[in-house]
Amino acid sequence: MNPALWISKTGLAAQDAKMSAISNNLANVNTTGFKRDRVIFEDLFYQTARAPGTQMDQLNVAPSGIQYGSGVNIIGTQKQFTVGSIQTTSQNLDVAITGQGFFQVETPDGDMAYTRAGNLQVNADGTIVTAQGLPIVPQIDLPPNTSSITIGTDGTVSAIVAGDTDPAELGQITLVNFINPAGLQAIGGNMYKETAASGEATEGVPGEEAFGQLKQGALEGSNVQVVEEMVDMITVQRAYEMNAKMVSASDDMLKFITQTL
Repeated sequence: MNPALWISKTGLAAQDAKMSAISNNLANVNTTGFKRDRVIFEDLFYQTARAPGTQMDQLNVAPSGIQYGSGVNIIGTQKQFTVGSIQTTSQNLDVAITGQGFFQVETPDGDMAYTRAGNLQVNADGTIVTAQGLPIVPQIDLPPNTSSITIGTDGTVSAIVAGDTDPAELGQITLVNFINPAGLQAIGGNMYKETAASGEATEGVPGEEAFGQLKQGALEGSNVQVVEEMVDMITVQRAYEMNAKMVSASDDMLKFITQTL
């Protein structure tokens, strides 16, 4: 295969993958707690016809070599865990994390998952759960006829129960953090799972050490910047077109050779 055709093919595949990431970012521009993806590229191996510093004669060495690149490859995608805009909702069970940290939730198979989406609800048993119905950890149960739920900046949950005048403390929402949040595995549903790359979860009280505080009656929006994504989209389009033109030019060169020689 003509090397230029192969290199252009890798460029087309890479730009197509980046466009998929941009598309996913824009699709989730209104998803609570969503974190944008960034695609990371690397150049492929080189074919070296002459290494830099090769002895040209007894007195001189080559100041530069002759190396031919083999194209581009995606080395990874990275979640960017910058805090999204805080949107006031005035709903008692909406909670935003104003800083670092994740809520802990228990999945149906008993494993632990982590999320930044704080649109909490109460199920039929009075347990505080996520929008998917998964209980948060530590589990907090509300007594019947509970009203005036209050969630403090440190995660303390209290409420006034019918017949009482003073609020009763029901539990505390804790947060966890990771040495490398970008190493978490996104599993959908606004949730992540721990991996060897993320490190082990460290649990703590909101507002203490490196953990962010909680803000009741608010939600963290997506950290996707529409203008930035649109600029990236245009850049990817132009790069894709240039790679496609290179494929066409390489094909024309091959036709010229086969028809002329």
